[in-house]
Amino acid sequence: MFKNNVGGIDRILRILVGAGLLIGFVLNRDSAYSWLYLIGIIPLVTGLLATCPLYSLFGLNTCPMKR
Repeated sequence: MFKNNVGGIDRILRILVGAGLLIGFVLNRDSAYSWLYLIGIIPLVTGLLATCPLYSLFGLNTCPMKR
């Protein structure tokens, strides 16, 4: 469906940040703005799938070249 364009450290950071934000949502569920933590779904999914639609739109690619 989408071409892999997220790789290496970029992918790891996306997964860690996304998971951290979702954990923050669970821990701070009573806060008025806790729903903002749900934005962590985006970096988590793009990190797990190794594809980012915005990277495709702007022609960016952090995956190593295949030989």
